[in-house]
Amino acid sequence: ENRPIPEPGPNEVLLRMHSVGICGSDVHYWQHGRIGDFVVKDPMVLGHEASGTVVKVGSGVTHLKPGDRVAIEPGVPREMDEFCKTGRYNLSPTIFFCATPPDDGNLCRYYKHSASYCYKLPDNVTFEEGALIEPLSVGIHACKRAGVTLGSKVFVSGSGPIGLVNVLVAKMMGAAAVVITDLSASRLQKAKEVGADFTIQVKNESPQEVASKVESLLGCMPEITVECTGVQACIQAGIYATRSGGTLVLVGLGPEMVTVPIVNAAVREVDIRGIFRYCNTWPVAIALLASKRINVKPLVTHRFPLEKALEAFETTKRGEGVKVMLKCDPTDHS
Repeated sequence: ENRPIPEPGPNEVLLRMHSVGICGSDVHYWQHGRIGDFVVKDPMVLGHEASGTVVKVGSGVTHLKPGDRVAIEPGVPREMDEFCKTGRYNLSPTIFFCATPPDDGNLCRYYKHSASYCYKLPDNVTFEEGALIEPLSVGIHACKRAGVTLGSKVFVSGSGPIGLVNVLVAKMMGAAAVVITDLSASRLQKAKEVGADFTIQVKNESPQEVASKVESLLGCMPEITVECTGVQACIQAGIYATRSGGTLVLVGLGPEMVTVPIVNAAVREVDIRGIFRYCNTWPVAIALLASKRINVKPLVTHRFPLEKALEAFETTKRGEGVKVMLKCDPTDHS
């Protein structure tokens, strides 16, 4: 609250923040102080799912002006390296990323960001939808990496926010049937709301039993599995479930070392692919939201003003609802 308002550089914009979603990674940093090799060593501002209003532009910025409503892509390459040149800037080792140590996030009143990674929102796309482009982008990137296409049969493992956006995107890209698993009945109900064709509430089934249930519901083994939990048993189920010659995309991040039936995958030519965040997804997401081809609004289940950020984080930590949204602009009462 007491930090000075930053001054934008030549290619930056100063934003008055509006909506910021809370991600599981934000909670993890808050609770554990690290995710893998990313360790919090100094005080850090959280938040990377965000939208706001431009209040000041740097001298070199021409595509934005004060008053523009924008969605913020949190990952900004610091240099034009080989990954940027090939369009995979998300893999750049020097990338700046909001709320990944040591980079501050944007859960604050005012924030400055690279203008090239701020995208103007059409009038019919809300600030909240703009903030949800970040998790939606994970779904877009994962489904592209998976090769979802017309008629695909898809298995999504995990019905949290990322599992749900993968359901939305897979259906949008032409999937004929999507089955989703989770421990929580309420989360599976939300998956039904956003378009999942079948749901499986996992209790104490073995990975092979889960795979068998997936095949039974779809009437065949899925060509594509999108694993959104990072849990060892779920990754195992993903391998067993995926049709020979199909693709398993690992989205969820769990322990560094997991035991998986790799020979089963190898001899059946199941491709295992990873994803790291996303790239080149904001224009696609904005076009989908503006055309109303995709609806992310049901994902937001809780809203808090910035003053109640701790309450909002506690709500997310308890696993209540789906997406918790913070409102950073005290003048907005919507």
